[in-house]
Formats: sequence, C-alpha cells, structure tokens
Amino acid sequence: MKIDKIIAKFSLLSLMFMATMSLPVQAAEVEGFDVDAASRNAVTRSDHEAVARYYDNAAMETQAKAHEQKRLLEQYENKSYLYGREAQDKLAHTYALARKYEKEAQANTREAALHRQMALQIEESDFTHSDSLQQLSTISDLH
Repeated sequence: MKIDKIIAKFSLLSLMFMATMSLPVQAAEVEGFDVDAASRNAVTRSDHEAVARYYDNAAMETQAKAHEQKRLLEQYENKSYLYGREAQDKLAHTYALARKYEKEAQANTREAALHRQMALQIEESDFTHSDSLQQLSTISDLH
C-alpha cells in the first residue's frame, strides 16, 4: 500500500516537473506579443487580424484547459472514495476552474470576433474610399 502511494506521488511530482519545464516556452510566446498594445495601436486590417488570431489561440488554449478540468472533475466524481475528505474540496475547486476557463475562452472568442469585425470594417472603408477616389479621378479627367 505504501509503495503505491510512493509511486503515485513520484508520478505526480514528475508530471508537475514536466509541466513547469514547458511553462517558460509558453510564457515566452505570450510575452513576445503585447496584445494590449496591439489592440490599442491596430489601424490596419492585418493588425486587427493578428490580434484576432492571438485571441483565437488564447481561446483554444483556455478551452483545452477547461476540457482538462472537466476530465478531472469526472475523475473526482467517479472515484471520490480515493480522495477521502479532500474529495469535496477537489470537486469544488475543479468545477470553479472549469467554469473560469470556459468563461475566459468565451471572452477570448468574443474579442477575436470583435477584431475580425473591425478588420472587415476597415476593408469595407478602404474599398469605398478607393471607389470614391476612382470616381474623383474620372471626374477630374472630364475637366
């Protein structure tokens, strides 16, 4: 029985160690793109599309985290007898995390849609602006 607990703890520790080893890479990717500054300074269609892609990627990541929390929640519900007194705490904490990640994913999806809409508006205004310029050049050719 003690050996099983030791193996389980060792497995958990090694899993946590591997997770922390991958965090600096993800943090570096996030630090490389300042989404707040990019959102404030976005003026072209491609600027807004880049911000939308960022939010799409963030939504996918948080949705994956929510899915993982739901999987853990299922584990805690189905095998609550393995966790003793901590089962209720684990259930509540995991449920809260899953909801948090889902809301965050929805917010990121909304932000991406907003920036796509802005990109479309810029494209449409560029199109109408180029049409008006073309009409002006046609009119000036007549004089």
